[in-house]
Amino acid sequence: MSDPRTWLFVLIVFAAFVVESAAGFGATVVTVTLGAFLFPLQVVLATFLPPSLLLSAYMTLRYRRFVDRDVLFRRILPLMGLGLVGGLALARFENASGLKLVFAGFVVVLAARELLPRKEAPATPSPTSGRKRTALTLLTAGVIHGIFACGGPLVVYYAGRTLRDKASFRATLSALWLVLNVVVLGSLAQRGAVNGGGLAVSALLTVPLVLGIAVGERIHARVSEARFRRGVFVLLLIAGVVLLGRTYFYDT
Repeated sequence: MSDPRTWLFVLIVFAAFVVESAAGFGATVVTVTLGAFLFPLQVVLATFLPPSLLLSAYMTLRYRRFVDRDVLFRRILPLMGLGLVGGLALARFENASGLKLVFAGFVVVLAARELLPRKEAPATPSPTSGRKRTALTLLTAGVIHGIFACGGPLVVYYAGRTLRDKASFRATLSALWLVLNVVVLGSLAQRGAVNGGGLAVSALLTVPLVLGIAVGERIHARVSEARFRRGVFVLLLIAGVVLLGRTYFYDT
């Protein structure tokens, strides 16, 4: 607790919980991208995931009537779960600098893609190619989630075209994070990344969790989702570029 980086981490987590409470996604990618400047990735995940699970549980229970169970259990979870197994296996063999480089590159590509104008989809897409693209997207999301616990942006890409209602979008994604992150946290615990010191920081993070929910709920009700998401991805693009440069020149 005496480490000043811990208090900066608390501020990062507060911002991340505001983002996820408002949009239904983004807490982990914000925390990992910015937290990686302060601590190793496994430390960031091991301390952040316990309060993040509380947020997911709160959102899922409070808005359970909006959870689209068909999309969650029949379309998303089977493919993401399969990819998650592969991602958890890969996470055991990568070195810390390699993980940071891969993650930073992923964030930069993702944020840039979200910020660029999108072309309209073809009027009559091939059902077969559409299914293959969806399967590849969700499998890849599962792999990334297994390594970094934030394959969410790829799922958002799919869910944004499947779940048109804002409330259903947020509630369904919250239920997804609850299921997947229980598995990821269990894997981290099995590897010894979860310890007493980390859990003490996790307990401290319940304060920004409560405040983040309060602020995020107000934003969700009052601010344009498109404008809010654009701001999030601008922040991630800047952070990803800086993290990529710092890791490449100083940590490798």
